[in-house]
Amino acid sequence: MRAVVQRVLNASVSVNDTVIGKMEGGLLVYLGVAHNDSETDAEKLCDKITNLRIFNDKDEKMNLSILDLQKDFKQFGILAISQFTLLADARKGRRPSYTDAANPEKANPLYEHFVKSVKKQGIVCEKGEFGAHMTVTYTNDGPVTIVLDTADF
Repeated sequence: MRAVVQRVLNASVSVNDTVIGKMEGGLLVYLGVAHNDSETDAEKLCDKITNLRIFNDKDEKMNLSILDLQKDFKQFGILAISQFTLLADARKGRRPSYTDAANPEKANPLYEHFVKSVKKQGIVCEKGEFGAHMTVTYTNDGPVTIVLDTADF
């Protein structure tokens, strides 16, 4: 699985001009599922993301995770957006190949498993609509953007 994680002040996702998920503060996670990913990958990625120390402590050092913030700021959460284009291979030619991306029958359950894993941590997790054309609006904080791939850990 591949994820782009952004620390945000706010984020929302809309389908057909209707907001279907939003949050005030936390993480925006774009999630791509590869054809060889499993529930274990979703759980490992959840653990990595929820424990990333990318929020500032009282000394303005990035020492806190979203799990740490949940204790004081219940409105903080994660907005998870499925995005197969994260698996794009653009090394050859001008049109990216998506052959590494899982088919929807495999990708959607793993995306949902990731969301459930986040919620099991006690973190509010909003989400987009799998396979839909979505409009995502957010304010990046920092900016802080981290790229993660379960193949690397």
